[in-house]
Amino acid sequence: MNGRELLIGVTGGIAAYKTAALVSRLVQAGAGVSVVMTASATRLVAPATFRALTGRPVRTGVFDEPGQPYGAHIGLAEEADLLCVAPATANFLAKAAVGIADDLLSTLYLSFPGRILAVPAMNNVMWNKPVVQRNVQQLRADGVHFVGPEEGWLACRAKGMGRMSNPDTIFDAIEQHLEAK
Repeated sequence: MNGRELLIGVTGGIAAYKTAALVSRLVQAGAGVSVVMTASATRLVAPATFRALTGRPVRTGVFDEPGQPYGAHIGLAEEADLLCVAPATANFLAKAAVGIADDLLSTLYLSFPGRILAVPAMNNVMWNKPVVQRNVQQLRADGVHFVGPEEGWLACRAKGMGRMSNPDTIFDAIEQHLEAK
């Protein structure tokens, strides 16, 4: 990971707390990590958490970067080796599958030329909906790589498929994809 530049997108799933552990491990392994959060994600984990873990500003808005004349989505996309969205909510998967770019993360997704990993996390009923599965199939056809989800205890007090993979599993997947690049 030494010297690699990674983008971590954080969406508004309760599993966002696990992403902090992932980011910490990536930084400790020598990666440069930039975090982009959706507005919903900031309601679950404070941007200050990721700012402290990465030593970098956390990006949340399309027009927040005066030092990026072409927009943060362009500058960040040009600098990174890999984009990992964890958690990837049903909302994010739907926007990505049809090309909606209405926030910094979805705009960055469309601007990113490199390898993309999606780490789904959602309620098991949501995960099993035909529309979500169609979106996943479309994203796979578009070249997005998936890590999980797994079966387990969910925040909705149910057990089922939809649990975000643990940070070690995601770390290993990122490492494998960087080696393959």
